[in-house]
Amino acid sequence: MAFKINQDECLGCGACVDACPVGAITEKDGKYVINADECLDCGACAGVCPVGAPVEE
Repeated sequence: MAFKINQDECLGCGACVDACPVGAITEKDGKYVINADECLDCGACAGVCPVGAPVEE
């Protein structure tokens, strides 16, 4: 499994990008997305997101 960012919740703050140990998160149209093939499912992004946008798929 991998994490996915709920686009309706994402504020575009970028906190998750800095937290991801493998660089699996990129910006697209002002919001962030997680590359499921690169995601380690560690949850670091979810731990720093102020609105809980990253969720497990």
